[in-house]
Amino acid sequence: MLKNKVYIITGANGRIGFELSKYLIKIGAKIVMTDIKINNIKSLNNNNNHLIKKIDIINEKNIHHLIKMTNKKFNKIDGIVHCAYPVTKDWGQILEKLSPKSLKENLFNQLGVSILISKQIIKYFIKNKISGKIIYISSIQGVRPPKFEHYKGLKMSSPIEYSVIKTGIISLTSYLAKLYKKNKISINCVSPGGIRDNQPKKFIKRYLQTCGVKGLLNSKDIIGTIIFLLSNNSEYINGQNIIIDDGWSL
Repeated sequence: MLKNKVYIITGANGRIGFELSKYLIKIGAKIVMTDIKINNIKSLNNNNNHLIKKIDIINEKNIHHLIKMTNKKFNKIDGIVHCAYPVTKDWGQILEKLSPKSLKENLFNQLGVSILISKQIIKYFIKNKISGKIIYISSIQGVRPPKFEHYKGLKMSSPIEYSVIKTGIISLTSYLAKLYKKNKISINCVSPGGIRDNQPKKFIKRYLQTCGVKGLLNSKDIIGTIIFLLSNNSEYINGQNIIIDDGWSL
């Protein structure tokens, strides 16, 4: 169903972006994978149906160039999945130690850049009269506050700016979907639960107790929903936030 469709994947070197890129290549989609690091995606079979580009999307000029380059290569763009997750070196500080500089940078790099990507790709869709797809990656912590008891006594935390950013992504989704619904542009987001990434065993056990049968997810668990939103099967789904969390948010 998505064969020969053209998609841009930002943050393609990350966990969700990498798994999504692998799947889209497998089913014959044409994709441009972009990230500031490309060590993972370089391992994917290189062919004429996809491009790997090392680009820092924090710069709006680079976003514009990415769209222009993709259109030049494939003569169209059917959608974009924004998986990029740029953070500062001091990301993850507790509230008491959060610096204004770090807060400003992370809010812009994640939420601000999402707005700028939207600005550029929507402009492209409207100019070329394309019924395009935009998918953002939010989080369950954009829907519910963290379960702070999961982190008690562990050297890990859930930064306040993460929750604020992910809530903002959900708001951005509904705002743009309503603003451009007459342009036949579908804008949705998915909110995954926690994804396995070498967390402490105690955290994994606590997390599972508040879920159904799996607890922390694997990146592959998110891909089916994204593919559904990219496909024609989701034609009239717009402005929605799809939660994938094994019951964590219930």
